[in-house]
Amino acid sequence: MIQGFIPPFVVTFFIALFVLVMQTLWLYIDEIAGKGVGLFLMMELLGYLSVSMIPLALPIAILISSVMVLGNLAERYELSSMKSAGVPLWRIMFPLMVLNFGIAIGSFFVSNNLIPISNLQFRSRLYDIRKQKPTLNLEEGIFNDDFDGFAIRIGKKGKDQRTIRDVLIIDHSSVYEGRVLEIAADSGEMYVTDDERYFVMQLYNGWQYQDLEGKEDHSPFLRTHFSEWRKVFDLSEFQINRTDTRLFKSHQSMLTVRQLQVAIDSIDQTIQDKLKSIRTTNERYYYFLKTPDTTVVQSADSLAALKSRLIRRGPQPIEQVGLDRLDTLTSLVFTFPVSRRDDLFSRAETFARSIQGQVQSAAKSIQRKREARVNHYFEMHSKFSFAVSCVIFLFIGAPMGAIVRKGGFGYPMIISILFFMAFIVLNIFSKNIAERFVIPPVQAAWLPVSVFFPLGLILTYLAMNDYHQTIDLSRFKRIIEFVQKVFKWVGSRI
Repeated sequence: MIQGFIPPFVVTFFIALFVLVMQTLWLYIDEIAGKGVGLFLMMELLGYLSVSMIPLALPIAILISSVMVLGNLAERYELSSMKSAGVPLWRIMFPLMVLNFGIAIGSFFVSNNLIPISNLQFRSRLYDIRKQKPTLNLEEGIFNDDFDGFAIRIGKKGKDQRTIRDVLIIDHSSVYEGRVLEIAADSGEMYVTDDERYFVMQLYNGWQYQDLEGKEDHSPFLRTHFSEWRKVFDLSEFQINRTDTRLFKSHQSMLTVRQLQVAIDSIDQTIQDKLKSIRTTNERYYYFLKTPDTTVVQSADSLAALKSRLIRRGPQPIEQVGLDRLDTLTSLVFTFPVSRRDDLFSRAETFARSIQGQVQSAAKSIQRKREARVNHYFEMHSKFSFAVSCVIFLFIGAPMGAIVRKGGFGYPMIISILFFMAFIVLNIFSKNIAERFVIPPVQAAWLPVSVFFPLGLILTYLAMNDYHQTIDLSRFKRIIEFVQKVFKWVGSRI
């Protein structure tokens, strides 16, 4: 069983890995193209991406291989012969169980130890490429401003890509303190030095124009003729420089399980500190509502209790209106003189805006922290759930192969892709609802596995009880013919 499982597993694993890597790399092709990325750097990026896609490629490779192996055995009636000899299906699958359990351990090891490093290197290198300028490309009749402070236009280039004619260079760098220097030449040469560090433009028979003082209408103007003029540009600004990888280490996809646990504890502590800080900061604005026993006086409190509080803690100006008038007052503000009430209202409004702004800012900060907490929890448990899916997909693929009785790459590939697409869609859906706080992130990470686990048990039960389903090709042919007729009818109506 193991000898028959390993060859298709290796082939399907690398096929799935290639497809996943190309699909992910295609998302960044616009950022990579035209940036002078060499072969070795591209191979480095592909290597980092390949490591990151291993936990995704393993389940689909196991699914396809298990369907193929058991499908071939069932198609050649070898599976029926083994069952007739008294060997149950679980005993036939036992070597594959042991092998896939080892694969699951390897998947977790890659997710926990290798993927954080590969993600860190890939993100840092991609960041370097994003910051990098496009490669120098001087086209005919188009101004090029790749060099800082210079605009270069070439009228025509020779076939050797070295000879140039009708050249115009505009220098608006800070060297001339805002004054523009223009160089126009009839012909010249352009080339890169042997060490590829400098770009040289050797111009012949041209003029140099310069404003001596500024752009005023009557400012002095200098025109100089030259027979040969040479300008050297530094190409270091087109080189890709490495960024310190420590700048990206805080992202959840670049942390191990232990580091994720520490990060989650830090996030929880940060949320508690933020809540305590905003509570302590705004507590002083509500001192009047607090009684000595720290309980809040409600509106139903007696006026006698309010009188005693005013006498004990009230403002001094209350003596000007007298406590005997307190029974007729509808608000505490009326205990103050009329001349001070506008100022009190203004100060109260300012305090209210300040409190509202602080609370809103703290709420947004706490919301971001809670979202980060969800992502950290989801990332940590996904490392385990993807490893467990390797074992579960064996109990889906092997029974399906025994049920459909079809081997080879055709039907196993179709069946496996359908199951794997459902698994990936469910995984994306669970992550989205976890980020919206619909379900806890731990349940979201295990949701796809929880759905496919009972499905695997059902399929295994059916296969052990000799349930077989022959695939009717005529059904697919009729469906294809119907779809073709629909397309022809739509095409005739357009």
